[in-house]
Amino acid sequence: MGQRLIFLLKIYAWFLLVFILQKPLFMIYHAGLYTSFDMTDWLRVMWHGLPLDLSLSAYILFIPALIAVLSVWIQGRWIYLANQLWLIPVCIVSSVIFICDAELYSYWGFRMDATPLFYLSSPADAMASVPMAALILVPLCIIVYFLLIWYPLSRFVLSPTVRWKFIRRRGRDTVVLLLITALLIIPARGGFSVSTMNIGKVYFSPEISLNHAAINPVFSFMTSISKGQDFKKQYRYMDEDQAEKEFERLKGGNPYTVADSLLWIQDKRPNVLMIILESFSGIAMDSLYAEAPGGIMPNLDKLASEGIFFTNFYANSFRTDRGLVSILSGYPAQPTTSIMKYPSKSQSLPSIARTLQKNGYDTEFLYGGDADFTNMRSYFIGTGFKNIVCDKDFPVADRLSKWGANDEVTFNKLRSLIANQKERPYMKAFLTISSHEPFDVPYHKFKDPYLNSVAYTDSCIGVFIDDLKKTPEWKNTLVIFVPDHAMRYPVGIQESDILRHYIPMIWTGGAVSKPRVVSEYGSQIDIAATLLGQLGLPYDDFTFSKNMADPVQRKFAYYTFKDGFGFLDADNQVIYDNEAGKAIFLKGANASASELAGKAFLQKLYDDLGSR
Repeated sequence: MGQRLIFLLKIYAWFLLVFILQKPLFMIYHAGLYTSFDMTDWLRVMWHGLPLDLSLSAYILFIPALIAVLSVWIQGRWIYLANQLWLIPVCIVSSVIFICDAELYSYWGFRMDATPLFYLSSPADAMASVPMAALILVPLCIIVYFLLIWYPLSRFVLSPTVRWKFIRRRGRDTVVLLLITALLIIPARGGFSVSTMNIGKVYFSPEISLNHAAINPVFSFMTSISKGQDFKKQYRYMDEDQAEKEFERLKGGNPYTVADSLLWIQDKRPNVLMIILESFSGIAMDSLYAEAPGGIMPNLDKLASEGIFFTNFYANSFRTDRGLVSILSGYPAQPTTSIMKYPSKSQSLPSIARTLQKNGYDTEFLYGGDADFTNMRSYFIGTGFKNIVCDKDFPVADRLSKWGANDEVTFNKLRSLIANQKERPYMKAFLTISSHEPFDVPYHKFKDPYLNSVAYTDSCIGVFIDDLKKTPEWKNTLVIFVPDHAMRYPVGIQESDILRHYIPMIWTGGAVSKPRVVSEYGSQIDIAATLLGQLGLPYDDFTFSKNMADPVQRKFAYYTFKDGFGFLDADNQVIYDNEAGKAIFLKGANASASELAGKAFLQKLYDDLGSR
């Protein structure tokens, strides 16, 4: 009996120690974020992270505890082998998650969830953003880390089980061991309260980076996977009637009539070029942000002065698949999933392409990479794009980057597609590629690889626009420049931060009536209603999109991050973290009302998502 109790205690203590030590290791790996904190803060991270560590260690112990119960009645080497069969995969999974989480945090700014599994459907594209050094070092670190966890566990905890002695009082010991196994539910669920264990229980500091360090990445990953697809049960902040009333207030009682739009363009059926810029951050643009590094986007700066410049505009998410849906379908990004993952749902969305196609437009999408990545092709085809041009349409010699053809090649392709376009009017959407990690571009002007890649794409924009202006196409063409999302620039910016989602949007081309600055708040989901309103086309099926040219419509920006949202207008700013269960940033006299509006908006979004 005593041998079995000590065995279970050793397993629990070992995994608890491993999970505790992961926190300073994570902070050391991201030393740039944590050097300003003293030792007390580091100890607080480990202390406040204990609830998740205790819970996960208890979950891991369930199987060894049941094996210990069976071992009372069945002796032999099977005990050692059965524990190996369970604990080796546990150690492998823990090692993979911890090492990958530490590396991915550099790019994503949140702890591991199920998101990477989605992108593994196209492993070559998923790996394209990872530097070659990481592709070598990450697997090596996983192996080393696994051995550091597994060897002491196997040598000093599992091996002695082959010498376990025969138990005489089987009935009594079985009852005791079953009771201990049952009691594991207490640390696993986090105590006796109604609320079960969740990530928000480790949040303790106004510094979000400290809260992130306290999170157990394995717990975060497993929690994310366990969340079902019953979206109508998620994000229930209020009863349905109240959510509907709050949502209607956001619409301002406006029936979304086209007649109310101010006219910004002078052609009711212009050709539309929508150029979606990979990872362009507003804080890297001189004319948008006072502290921009300078000279990164001179061509976009010039176009901003010539066209319609939106100066309080925000990306709805942090990933391309979610950004594309926000831009092209006016559909808000979801904090913990992506509707593009579900073709049966994404194909039911309204879209700019489908609406334009119904009104005589020829539609085409251009991308220098793999159009099958993250189910993009099914979304494009299902929402009205007649033709898709992707990496397979370029010679192998032109696919020089990890992601595919670089932006110089694809802008040339766009120019060729326009020159050979026979049907009028047309809409072409083009997603750039070169400013995606690992930022390998044939351009060497700035030391920072991200800024250098953005400057490279901007130089391609300059050449393309200069050429387009020399053609008859320019006169009746509307060109929309908007990023798919921003970038975690500069280092240290958090995923939830408002500036993390700040992006430029510029409308230019001969179809623009005159230069103007639009300072009202908006986000990518508002492009659909605004554009269609300018074209005199109905947009009532775009439930979440608002017409920024409508003087009556309430103007606000909305964005999401992992399990949270931001809600902004000219007077109030709210960042709500669902993991923490509270607003982590409030600014403005009516910020609490904005928090309620943001909650209603998210709740209605998941109502809609669940009904598709």
